[in-house]
Amino acid sequence: MVLNLRPRRLARAALTVALVAFVAACAGTPDSIFHPRTEFNRDVGHLFSILIWAGSVVFVIVEAILVYTLFRFRHRAGQRAPEQVHGNATLEIMWTIIPALILVLIAIPTVQTIFKTQAKAPANAVQVEVIGHQWWWEFRYPQYNVVTANELYLPQGRTVNFTLKTQDVIHSFWIAALGGKRDLVSNHTNYLWFTPDSAQRDAYNGVCAEYCGASHANMRFRTFVVAPQEFESWAQHQASPATFTIPAPGQAAANTQAAVAQNSDLAQKTVPPGSTVDASKNLGGKGGGTSGPGTTGRGPTVPSAGPPGAGVPSVASTTPVVQAGFIAYPRDSIKSYAIPNTPLPDGLTFDESTPGDAARGAQLLTQGMGGCLACHSIKGNPSMIGQIGPNLTHVGSRSTIAAGLFPNDTKHLARWIKNARAMKPGVVMPTLGKNEYDPILKNRMTSGLTDQQIADIVAYLQALK
Repeated sequence: MVLNLRPRRLARAALTVALVAFVAACAGTPDSIFHPRTEFNRDVGHLFSILIWAGSVVFVIVEAILVYTLFRFRHRAGQRAPEQVHGNATLEIMWTIIPALILVLIAIPTVQTIFKTQAKAPANAVQVEVIGHQWWWEFRYPQYNVVTANELYLPQGRTVNFTLKTQDVIHSFWIAALGGKRDLVSNHTNYLWFTPDSAQRDAYNGVCAEYCGASHANMRFRTFVVAPQEFESWAQHQASPATFTIPAPGQAAANTQAAVAQNSDLAQKTVPPGSTVDASKNLGGKGGGTSGPGTTGRGPTVPSAGPPGAGVPSVASTTPVVQAGFIAYPRDSIKSYAIPNTPLPDGLTFDESTPGDAARGAQLLTQGMGGCLACHSIKGNPSMIGQIGPNLTHVGSRSTIAAGLFPNDTKHLARWIKNARAMKPGVVMPTLGKNEYDPILKNRMTSGLTDQQIADIVAYLQALK
C-alpha cells in the first residue's frame, strides 16, 4: 500500500515544484505583468504579493494542523473506535472568526487597489480612444487629431488615459508589460489609465484578452514607449496629411528601380537639418525609412484630386509635408519578441521581383480598383474616405500589418492585398487577387488585381511614411 502511494506523492510534489517554478519564471518574460513599469502594474503587483504571502501563510498553518491530526489520531492496532461527541462550540467559533478576519485583511488592500486603479486620470493625461473591431485595433488621439491602427505610441513619464469602446462584440485591451487589462463592452465606455514612468524606450506586445471570434488570437497590436519629444514629433507627423510626390512621366520606373539600390543606405542615413528626403524614392524601406532622432524625412504625398469627374490624381506639383525628427520607431531596434513570425499559408504566391510603381498604385486606389476607397481612409486624399477598415494615412511607417500578425514588408503586404482571407480567418477584407480562392465565398475569383497591379499598390502604400 505504501509503495503504491509513494510515486503518487512524489508526482504531486514534483508538480507543485514545477508550478512554483513556472510562476516564478513568468516574471522574467518580456510580456509579464510583474514588471513594475507603470503605477498600475506596481499597485497590482503589490496586491498580488500580499495575497500570495497571506495565502501561503494560511496554507502552511492549515496543512500543518492537517498533518498533525493525521499522525496524532492515526489508527493503531488494538485501539478502540473514537468517541463520537457533539461539536465543540469554542472551536467552531474560532474557525469561523479566523477566516472572517483573514478575508477582511485581504479585502482592505484589494478595495484600496480597486479604487486607486478606477479613479479618474489626471487632467493633463494624453487621451487615447481605443476602438475594438473584429479583428483589429483603432487608436485615436483627439488632442493631436491623429487616427491610426494597430500601433500605439506612448510618451515616457506621462499619464495616458484610454477610453475603451467596441464597434461590435466584447473585446479586452491588454498590454501586460505595462498595465491592464480592461474589457471593451458594447454600448458602454470603460476607462483605463497608467503612466509608463519606469518603462524603457521599447516595443511591447498588446493583445485582445477576451474571446471575440474566429481571429481572436490574431487581434494583436504593438505599443511603442518613446521619449516625450519623440512622441510629440510622431504625433505631429501622424496628424499631417499623407503626401506623395508623383514622379514626372517616364521617371516612375526609374525611381522604383533606384529605390531598390538606394533603400538600404537611405534607411540608415542621418539627414542634415533643413534637408528633405523624397518618399517616392524610398519605397518599401527597410526600417521604416527615415525614422529616428536627428533624421529629416519628407512624408509621402497623396496627390491632389484631379478635375471633378476625372477620377485620377493630378500630376501637378504638391506641397510636401516636411517632418523633422522622429516619425516612427526604428524597425531595427524592435526586439525579437515584438516581431511577428506568423507563417504564410501554403499556396499563396506572389512574384516579388515585379517592380512596383507608386504613381500607378496611387491612381489605381483613387480610381477604385479593388474597392479600397470604400473601406479605408488616407488623410489628404479626397477619394479615400472609407471608415470600415484601418486608416492608411501613414501606413508605410508601421512595422506590422493585419493587426500585428505579419511584418509590414513587400512579401507580406502583397499577399495580404492578394488574399487576406487566406492569411487571417474571418477577416472582412475581400479577396482581391485574380484567380485566388476565397475561403469564405468558397469560389475562385475570376476577376481581380494582377500581380503587377498589386505591386504598384504596395509601392504606393509603402511610400506613405
